[in-house]
Amino acid sequence: MEQTTQQHNIKEMASTIETHLKKESPSSKADSGHPAVIDSVLLNGPTLNILTAENFINQSMAIIMEDAVKRATDVREKVCEWRYPEELKELLDLELREVGESESKILQRCRDAIKYSVKTTHPRFFNQLYGGMEPYSMVASFIVEALKPSLYTYEVAPVFSLMEEAVLKKMMEVIGWEEGGDGIFNAGGSMSNMYAVNLARYHHCPDIKEDGLSAAPRLVMFTSQECHYSISKAAAFVGIGTKNVYVVPSDNRGKMIPSALEEQIKTAKSEGAVPFMVNATAGTTVLGAFDPIQEIADICEKYKLWLHVDACWGGAALMSKKHKHLLKGIHRADSVAWNPHKMLMACLQCCAFLVRDKTNLLQRCHSAGASYLFQQDKFYDVSYDTGDKSIQCSRKPDVFKFWLMWKALGTGELEKRVDRALVMARYLAHEIKRREGFRLLMEPEYANVCFWYIPPSLRNLPDGPELWNKLHTVAPVVKERMMKKGSMMVSYQPHGDNVNFFRMIIISPQAGRQDMDFVLDEIHNLGKDL
Repeated sequence: MEQTTQQHNIKEMASTIETHLKKESPSSKADSGHPAVIDSVLLNGPTLNILTAENFINQSMAIIMEDAVKRATDVREKVCEWRYPEELKELLDLELREVGESESKILQRCRDAIKYSVKTTHPRFFNQLYGGMEPYSMVASFIVEALKPSLYTYEVAPVFSLMEEAVLKKMMEVIGWEEGGDGIFNAGGSMSNMYAVNLARYHHCPDIKEDGLSAAPRLVMFTSQECHYSISKAAAFVGIGTKNVYVVPSDNRGKMIPSALEEQIKTAKSEGAVPFMVNATAGTTVLGAFDPIQEIADICEKYKLWLHVDACWGGAALMSKKHKHLLKGIHRADSVAWNPHKMLMACLQCCAFLVRDKTNLLQRCHSAGASYLFQQDKFYDVSYDTGDKSIQCSRKPDVFKFWLMWKALGTGELEKRVDRALVMARYLAHEIKRREGFRLLMEPEYANVCFWYIPPSLRNLPDGPELWNKLHTVAPVVKERMMKKGSMMVSYQPHGDNVNFFRMIIISPQAGRQDMDFVLDEIHNLGKDL
């Protein structure tokens, strides 16, 4: 009954439109400047006033330049303007209403959104594995948003399709894949790791694409205890199951132990499981550790396992002659995840998934062959229609944010960016060891500097449960105070048997020695009464 009513309404609407159109002719009122109206909808010309739109954009860009660029990167300004959720809801007036607001109110909404957001481009934002202002990448982001492209076919994104091909090729050269490979930019490092798990499984068991999990034996994969949580998420997401992710022990610096990996592989095989993949991490999230890729690659070769390297954080070290040894053996990987939006500072998000395979494995694994997008009889070379490699349909051309930056700076400047960050990390570690009340967790291998602050009241306690239990409560209070003051942002966490400690991430070229000194001074000032 409902379907019949809908069909009737559609026919009635079509009849109404046809009647209106028949009344209008080339010499009718509609063409002589009079409005053509159907069901109270004006059909003549656009409803958007382009001059009004341009004026609004100009005013908005002025706000962005002043508040989100100049003030957000000014060391004298706050990193954040902290408010609790209920208070912030009131300040922002989040309710959406039937009638739109005035332009002046909308511009104020823009100011408020910037004011109460964390300024991750601030020189004293050390909280995450990204930070700092990158002007070329920022401009690329603006251009992408203005053009609204989607990177699935050459016909709708010709410029960015070619850019993606060129940048992926260059990244493969940096990795050391002399014969090239394949790849795609996607919406995050977690997504890259999910691609790796799915592709490795398809490579081992191609029938699973059509026949599903019933076509596969009990597949198992291996990763270190320090890996990113997206590995277990990927196992859950694609149906492998988190219990089939074998966690390999790491040494005291957070690196996977190769001999333990081989023992785990033997154990899995003795249980009747089928190993198919090993995930090695190049730059762990907390400690910044690099798994020994060369030794892991030997084991993968011995047991015919897919080797994926999660280099989302540590991949930038490949740009440095001094530090690329940290990823020795990465050229032997079957796939690599690398995020230029981290150490190299491209605007979020900018994440590449790269594959050494040249047999179109990525396409075969994910393709659905949508005939309305990927017609094979187009008038140009359809090999440039790369969208069927992706599990997404619409996909932003994030590559532009990296390409424009790389073009502007050159490889040499990107190398200096990496080298400087690691030198700055060493300076901070030196200062921590020199200052009373600070204790380094371990010497940094990368840009992660992990340390405790011990307030004066605890400095005479011997190492033991009482000290560590009390020290566990210090970092959360210091973090709360720094957030409410807005002076800086540094993260903290427990890790294994270690109680809460600070993890400082150094990336931004805007941060100098004086900022490292400020961090230690500020932590002491915020926590000396604890």
